[in-house]
Amino acid sequence: MTADMNPDLQNKLMQFQQIQQQVQMIAQQKYQVDMQITEVDKTIDELDSLKKGAEIYKSVGTILVKKDDKAALKKELEEKKETLEIRVKTLNNQEKTLREMHQKLQEELTKEFQQEKA
Repeated sequence: MTADMNPDLQNKLMQFQQIQQQVQMIAQQKYQVDMQITEVDKTIDELDSLKKGAEIYKSVGTILVKKDDKAALKKELEEKKETLEIRVKTLNNQEKTLREMHQKLQEELTKEFQQEKA
């Protein structure tokens, strides 16, 4: 089918497939970032529930480091969460743009395929 298809149509079909792949990659990235946000939220909740004077350790690479400043650690986690939330917003914007491009290309392809059949 693609051998007798005009080059412009082949190009649009390739773009369509590439956009589909990009949307899937962004969805995977969003899922991973959402999971990180959930993990940070749980960590903050756990940190809040600790009794005063409880020992706190932070994972740094493959080791655990004792932390004495609970407030500083909580602030660090909240900043990390904020950064992750900004990343999700960016990914949402990218996904929206790509979906709009995808929809437009799909409409163009549908129209051109119908014209070729006629």
